[in-house]
Amino acid sequence: MKIRTVKDSDYDLISPLINEWWGGRQMSDMLPRLFFTHFQDTSFIAEKNGEITGFLIGFLSQSHRQEGYIHFVGVDPDYRNKNIANNLYHEFSVMMKKKKRTIIRCVTSPINKGSIAFHQKMGFEIIKGDTLVNGVSVHSNYDGENGDRVLFIKKID
Repeated sequence: MKIRTVKDSDYDLISPLINEWWGGRQMSDMLPRLFFTHFQDTSFIAEKNGEITGFLIGFLSQSHRQEGYIHFVGVDPDYRNKNIANNLYHEFSVMMKKKKRTIIRCVTSPINKGSIAFHQKMGFEIIKGDTLVNGVSVHSNYDGENGDRVLFIKKID
């Protein structure tokens, strides 16, 4: 497996895959082309034999100088449980250390139990929200009405 930074042209390859990789959930609107244009140095593609097996879209916060944010991560369902997401998160962490950033943040939906478990396994802590959903602390309406989210933070050395 090879990991590289994203290119603008990767948008045309990844965009049609997003809803498919999320089992038909309409997720592609959450990842417009601007991420592939403006965050190339902080976003990564995993490839095997020239085919995209996963991606991570992240950026460095301009408002919080010690922080980086992972916006969107996807792994081809045929390649899940093969450490692709772990490797992408590792590459993001390496980039963060080079940029002297020490905090990674990300969010997920409270219905995405796999994502919650993955982040906790990777050492992310859940930031206490204002309500519990299935025993998980959630920030109500974080992304607008009915946009409840689980917020994560991880400090890196």
